[in-house]
Formats: sequence, structure tokens, C-alpha cells
Amino acid sequence: MKKEQVVNCQFSVWYPIFKQHTIKSLILPLPQNVIDYLLDDGTLVVSGSDHNAQQTYTNNSDSDDEEDIQWSDDETTSTVTAPEFPEFTSKVLEAINALGGRVFPKLNWSAPRDANWIALNSSLQCDSLTDIFLLFKSSDFITHDLTKPFLLCSDQDSPDPLVNYELVLRKWSELIPGGEFRCFVKENKLIAISQRDYTQHYQHVLKQEEQILHAIQAFFSQHIQYNFLDEDFVLDVYRDSQGRVWLIDVNPFGEVTDSLLFSWEELATGGELAQQQEGPAFRCTTSEVTVQPSPCLSYRIPRDFVDLSTGEDAYKLIDFLKLKKSQQEEEEENPPQ
Repeated sequence: MKKEQVVNCQFSVWYPIFKQHTIKSLILPLPQNVIDYLLDDGTLVVSGSDHNAQQTYTNNSDSDDEEDIQWSDDETTSTVTAPEFPEFTSKVLEAINALGGRVFPKLNWSAPRDANWIALNSSLQCDSLTDIFLLFKSSDFITHDLTKPFLLCSDQDSPDPLVNYELVLRKWSELIPGGEFRCFVKENKLIAISQRDYTQHYQHVLKQEEQILHAIQAFFSQHIQYNFLDEDFVLDVYRDSQGRVWLIDVNPFGEVTDSLLFSWEELATGGELAQQQEGPAFRCTTSEVTVQPSPCLSYRIPRDFVDLSTGEDAYKLIDFLKLKKSQQEEEEENPPQ
């Protein structure tokens, strides 16, 4: 996997090519001050300006009394103020409204799938910048995008390409996990297809294997093959209830991408898979016995909260819970128009 291949898998690179075959999305340049905020481990507050209000708090870390943490809408009594990005906030809200009021957020490559546990609805559905910031600041996947996107590339001696970071907002769509598949393409040939959510057993996948294979192969040959910038890449696709296939994402062909029910050793050779059968190899979870816990479970306890025996970490947790309580109360008092 080369750095150029990673660059080519950025959303803003492949989306214009396959726009007709994927979910409607809008791309916004990410200002440097927003990037700095997302990478600031010490900042847990977010501006409520996208709900026409601002939340601030005072933290007295010298006391063990939870009541000493006082919340107020009066800036004169606050020692920590949530950062504001008025111009960026306006653009984000405009984009969210243009996409129907609910969006799925991601950066150039990754979505904060490892942070859905922290959202009040336990999903990546967002309707405000506050929701997006909460997910992004809690996600290791997002941090990886921002700090080391070329970590596993083989050409480490070459300089890192310049990355212009972008916020991608995708129109919210209810996708059934049993309809998602990951497709591995080597030398512009579809060599393998894996059930995307391999932790669960979906009976219809096993029963409809032939139809699923045919639909994905037809979609690939008609719309994807030879149209992407590289000959080695990985596709995430979705087959809906009508049998139509949609492109969901494009990923680098390498270990930075989860190989799911295959190993990267067998995918890298490719030839052995092709010799086993005609067409791409297809794998899915075949019985309830093999069901596994979600790999994202390991991300459910943020590193900041692992050791609550220190005063700093304990107050971070209290601050965060207070922030969420304040946001809920404010939204109840001032529902969006």
C-alpha cells in the first residue's frame, strides 16, 4: 500500500467519480482552528451556538464536592468557555438542512464508528455540529485520520502528501447491517467479498448468496471496474431490499483496512482465491455458533476515563456528564424551529 493509494481513497477524490451510485453527500473544508480543537485532549466543552445558545462551566478542581462545579449561561461567571466557530457552524447547519436535517459524518477517510456508544441515540446520526464534535473528539479513528493517515504505507521514506482535511456530511440513510458487504479488488479484478458485519449471522445472506454475488459482480463490472484511480482497492457496498447495489465507501488495499473474514496474506496473493472457484470468493458468518462481539466494543471506554482514581480524570467525567445534562435541558427549553 502506497501513500498515493491512500490519497486516492479520500472521499472527495472518489465521490465525484461515483456520485450517481452512492448516497448524496456534501463536503466542507475543515478550518485549522477546528482541527486544533478536535486534537485538543484537554477540551471537553463544545459550543452550543448551533442551537442558539452557549454552554460554559466553572470547574473547581480543589474540592471533592460535586456542587462546586457550577453551570451558567453568564459568561462573566465562567472560567472555561466553549470555543465557537460561527462561520463554520453556519455552513454545517446549512449543509445538514440541505441533506434533510439528519446526516452521517466522517472525515477524508474514516467515520467515528468507534464512538457511537457516546451518542445519546447510540448511533452516528447527527443533526448539529455539537453532535458531530462529540463523536469526532471521542473517536480514535478520527484521530488516526488527523495525525497518521500514512502510518502503514510501505513507502515511508517518501514525504507525506499534503492533506486538505474535510468534513463529509452524508444524507442519513437507515442501512440494514445484513445488507453491507466489503469487496476486495486486485489488479482491477474483484477477488473476494466478505459480509461487512461478520459478528452476526444473517440467514438471508446464506440463502441469497448466489443473488448477492451476481448483483455485486454486475455493479462492479458496470460502474466501478477501470473507473477508479488505482487497480488495487477495497469497496464497501450495500444491497437494498430491491436488490440494487450502492457504493458506500472506498478504502485502501492494505492492512489499514479491516480484512474481515479473509486474511491480508491470502488477499495479497489473490491468485489462490481465484483458483479455488470461478469469480470472487464469498464469505459470510454461517451459523450462530461463530457470532462474535463487535470489534468496536474495545473503544467503548475512553482512555481519559480508564483511571478514575486521579482527580483530573474524575473531574473530566463529571464535567462531561454535566455538559450533556445542560445540553438536554437547553434543547427541551428551546426546541429547534
